[in-house]
Amino acid sequence: MKGKLIVSLLSLTLLFSCNTSNNKMIEYTGFTQGTTFSIKFYTNDDGAKFMKGIDSIYRHINYTASTYDKNSIITMVNSNQEVELNEDFIKIFNLSTTISDSTDGCFDITVGDLVHRWGFGFKTQKLPSDFQVDSLMRFIGYKNISIVDGKVLKKYPETKIDFNAIAQGYTVDLIAEYFLRNGCNNFIVEVGGEVRANGAKEGNNPWIVGIEKPAPNDSSAQSIQHKIQLLNKSISTSGNYRKYFIKDGIKYSHEIDPKTGYPVHHSLLSVSIIANDCTTADAYATAFMIMGINKAKEFLKHHSEIEAYFIYSDSTNQNLEYSTANFFK
Repeated sequence: MKGKLIVSLLSLTLLFSCNTSNNKMIEYTGFTQGTTFSIKFYTNDDGAKFMKGIDSIYRHINYTASTYDKNSIITMVNSNQEVELNEDFIKIFNLSTTISDSTDGCFDITVGDLVHRWGFGFKTQKLPSDFQVDSLMRFIGYKNISIVDGKVLKKYPETKIDFNAIAQGYTVDLIAEYFLRNGCNNFIVEVGGEVRANGAKEGNNPWIVGIEKPAPNDSSAQSIQHKIQLLNKSISTSGNYRKYFIKDGIKYSHEIDPKTGYPVHHSLLSVSIIANDCTTADAYATAFMIMGINKAKEFLKHHSEIEAYFIYSDSTNQNLEYSTANFFK
């Protein structure tokens, strides 16, 4: 899981211009889902209608998927209260299950309690005991929960859902689809580092986005590793180099393996995913950080619809790069 409510792992370099003399660029920024958002789009008016629609989407997703809202659907589900599921809750759940199946459980929406226990959520950073981890592991596993006839069924009432590793990407897609339905075809949407771009800049040039260079520590200034073109695509970046803590000389990442209950320990520092939709990019970025580079590369041999770029370290702590064939095209 990314811990995306605290850290945005994708640094953006965005250039915008209008493709007709009648349109003007509107910039809308703010705070939602525990993180920042930045949206730029073109319209022939002041953009108030679009901003109102975007705010409505944020409220809807918060009601659907926010674990910080005591009245949200997901909070009611996690506390085993009777609640009517809406269409988007069911869609996010089903998409999550599909990706969990395809990644052999490396993506898992039930891992949230472990993330919190390790101090990367509501609780402060504190090393849990093996007993505490083992006690929680019984309730972890996406196959312990299902939706049947519009109702959530749990094998264990203690099992909880956390959509944080997919909800921001899903939100980006909802906003992008809202723009397209309403005739706005040139825009870029970023929520918590998850990005989707459509259309082009002046001169029919694509949007440019920057991928952050892994930092030596969480207080280091951001710098750009690569700039890439994003043409009617989405991108998500996940990494373990900013959100971690060190205890007794050991570094503990916020990426918790749902199969072991412990932070991952491998050479992968950062992964960026390009996909048609941001929901897919968001979820697979998380899954690949759990897999590690070798398993992720093997997975990609059978999934040509996903483009990926990895930054990883070798035995001498030098950073290396690997990308699929079309990531930088």
